[in-house]
Amino acid sequence: MSTCQDKFFTTFPDFPAMLGYHENQTKESQWERRRVKDLRVEPLDKNAPLYSDLSSFAPGISREAIEDTAHNLGLAMKMDSGYYPVRDTAYKSLLGRAKISGTALPKLKRDKLADILNACMTLFGDEALLLIRDEKVSAVHSGGESDYAVLPVDELLLTLKAKLDARFPGNQFEGGYCDHSIVSASWSMPDQKEDLLGTYAKLLAAQGKTSLAAKLTPGIRFMTSDTGTASAKVSALLMGSQFPIHIGECVAVDHRKCRKVSDFECALDQVFAQFGDLVGKLQKLLEVELDYPINAMTRECKKLSLPKKAAVEAIAMYEMALGGNTATAHDVYFAMQEIPFILKTQGAPESKILSVEENMARALNLRWSDYDLAKGVDY
Repeated sequence: MSTCQDKFFTTFPDFPAMLGYHENQTKESQWERRRVKDLRVEPLDKNAPLYSDLSSFAPGISREAIEDTAHNLGLAMKMDSGYYPVRDTAYKSLLGRAKISGTALPKLKRDKLADILNACMTLFGDEALLLIRDEKVSAVHSGGESDYAVLPVDELLLTLKAKLDARFPGNQFEGGYCDHSIVSASWSMPDQKEDLLGTYAKLLAAQGKTSLAAKLTPGIRFMTSDTGTASAKVSALLMGSQFPIHIGECVAVDHRKCRKVSDFECALDQVFAQFGDLVGKLQKLLEVELDYPINAMTRECKKLSLPKKAAVEAIAMYEMALGGNTATAHDVYFAMQEIPFILKTQGAPESKILSVEENMARALNLRWSDYDLAKGVDY
């Protein structure tokens, strides 16, 4: 699949491959400032005049990029060198610059939507910061000095790797992912397993969970986005099961208020210092006995607004495995980890799966007794 396509994604087996990809992406990307009132969009569906007029587009825009846009968002933006197709990742930020919203807008014909956007954008003299990448306008951020801050992915990766090597020698790159909305990568720290998980592993073994204790390894996940989907953030993980398990909230640096890569470096110190405390929170769940674990799991999934279909399936699977017995909050938290796996098998976007994994970590801060009630609950 070509990088110009909205549904493009790629994975990376090693760190040099991921770093090289993003170094090249940084060189090839364009960040341009425009006044919102000067922005103009045109329809680019299959019925639009632009669809068959390749000469009106900026140099380097391929027929494939035009056809892919007609199949997706169906808009193009006028720039000095010609028109650029608009990627679906830019839609939310484009509405933001026009200061409009509504569920009816995507249902409009593209010419009507373009007219509404243009009419609204002419009212605002604010600056916009446009990201042009892989033949398309990929984002239309707010461009004020205190608004969107560009944090190059390659610089974030280099900063993170240097910190990891200094703090956790022997760390191993587990894999990377990139699409037009999100970038993620994860590392394991096998050499620090005893230091970070020693006490926790002994408690697991004492409860008969020796195999689980043996395969769990500490790790971290990095995420960021240039298109407004996510801040630059790092979270602590337990790796070794079918999906990484988040054990705490992310430490994040928003792409705002003149933030720099050095701010991200400071945030890394924070999450690394907290790793032991985060494992301690998970460890405490071993002590929380639940009388009604299925009801507790259902209430917690509902409280965290986890995807209903996948959550209901995971709850049913756990109910069958449990067989009416009691369980600990730790058991239920691990049962909830089936939800990302189910989403994966259903073909959910990677960005959604990553968001769900991150959201589930909030369960560590909930008071489980509030959800361990005899009365059943409908999801």
